[in-house]
Amino acid sequence: MTTASDPLRPPEPGRPGAARPLAFVPAPKSPDPPEPVLSVRRVLGLERVLAGEPEVVAGAGQLDRPVRWVHVAEAPDVGVMLSGGEMVLTTGVLLAGDEDKQAEYIRSLHRAEAAAVVLGLGRAFPAPPDVMRRAAESCGLPMVVLHRPFPFAELTEEVQSRLVRRKFAAVSLSETVRTALTALITAGAPLQRLLDEVAAHSACPVVVTNLAHRVLATAGERPAVDDVLRDWERIARQAGGSEGDGWIRAELGGRGERWGRILLCGYRGDTATGRLLADRAAEALVLHRMLGGGASRSWEEQSARSLLTDLVSGVVPARQLLPRARAAGLPVNRRTFVPLVVRDAEPAELDRLLRLLGLSGLAAGLAEGTAAVLLSLARDQDADALTALFAARLRGRPETARAVVAAADARTAWDEVPAGLREARHVARAVADSTAALDLPAVVRLKDVHLRGLIRLLRDDPHVQSFAERELDGLLRVADDDLLPVLRTYLATGRNKSRTAQLHHVSRPALYRRLEAIQARLGVDLDDFEQAASVHIALLAHDAQQE
Repeated sequence: MTTASDPLRPPEPGRPGAARPLAFVPAPKSPDPPEPVLSVRRVLGLERVLAGEPEVVAGAGQLDRPVRWVHVAEAPDVGVMLSGGEMVLTTGVLLAGDEDKQAEYIRSLHRAEAAAVVLGLGRAFPAPPDVMRRAAESCGLPMVVLHRPFPFAELTEEVQSRLVRRKFAAVSLSETVRTALTALITAGAPLQRLLDEVAAHSACPVVVTNLAHRVLATAGERPAVDDVLRDWERIARQAGGSEGDGWIRAELGGRGERWGRILLCGYRGDTATGRLLADRAAEALVLHRMLGGGASRSWEEQSARSLLTDLVSGVVPARQLLPRARAAGLPVNRRTFVPLVVRDAEPAELDRLLRLLGLSGLAAGLAEGTAAVLLSLARDQDADALTALFAARLRGRPETARAVVAAADARTAWDEVPAGLREARHVARAVADSTAALDLPAVVRLKDVHLRGLIRLLRDDPHVQSFAERELDGLLRVADDDLLPVLRTYLATGRNKSRTAQLHHVSRPALYRRLEAIQARLGVDLDDFEQAASVHIALLAHDAQQE
């Protein structure tokens, strides 16, 4: 008997009875799930079977076929009693002396899609019969002979018990997953938490897509997920085809309508268990979506928000986010990117406008009532003109007439997109409370926010913070809720007393008294341009620091 390190090889053609090396080699151990598919190879590697000195004499390339059951049969027409996936055990006592029956026996097993045939050598066949061997090799049916007497009942008992245990384990896993996902849904967990649970049980990347194969959400070990997304274009083309190599999918939908699918990418267990996992996950996702209101684009919005938030934060390098952007359907090769941040407009409205104008891009809500938009344009398109068109169409609608579109300069390198989004957000914040907001252009850029923009850029500088505290100390130390707003309006209106009195609904004499109190507490003369400018800068810095 050879050791497990010997190569797997069938006997030399024409020499079925040649010196008997053990042609079967158990598969090396791998980090598969604890209950892997029971294949012909694994059956032959069982300790009880190894005692019979098994030798693969045909079909050595098909040893990874799954074994669904074990069947002991001597009848020549056993094929009609099979339903596929059986490992057939026989002594061949009814086939001895008739080569036609021997060949037909093998062919009938092949037609019945048997997993393998195991022949116990003995009185009927003291050596592997050449006719059966050649027929099995021709059909690609694994044929194994046992050189030592072996009680078939032991093999049947061993395999059947393993199959039953495995079936029970699969059902138990299915129920465990269903219970865990239902508990998460009941607790109001977000979509990502459900997918993390599925990924933990499947031990492989999990991807949710819409019907256009755009990635809506992922879960699993980040490097493995990135590897999947890096090759997503090819995977997406195959997503509607047959399963194989651990790629298992389940459709998402309800009431006769499909709207997406979930994929287990590279599942390392057997396909049947993987399908159970995918089905349980699909049931949970459909329920989660129904309880969440069933918004048709809710998951698309979550996907875009996650990507754009990561881009804005800069925590994840832009290069690492490129596969996610590509998988989400954003064109990224040889493109011009225009980062925008919009105030007073809903992400769904922005997304509808992108589709209406035929522009490629992503839109998602950020904090503070703002939304980020990332346009992806062809290099030959006029980025400024299309950005202006987008803003004009947005502000031309009654429901978004007050929207403010802040933009950064167009970027041609993906790595520069995060900085562009942060610049656009900075511009949007700079005009948030500006009394001159109505006089701004349709698309506001850094050059349009002047001093306010500069102060917001420098607001975290300790020197600026110290300057603001020092200049405004006389007002900040005194609990007077009226004086600081009056000062803010007075300076923002260009020291226009009439306009300030009107906006605060006070008489001019009352305003004069308040301005005198402000000057006294600050120790400044607001009629002096330089002193007024200094207080104005300090007030802008103070306001920026409060956000």
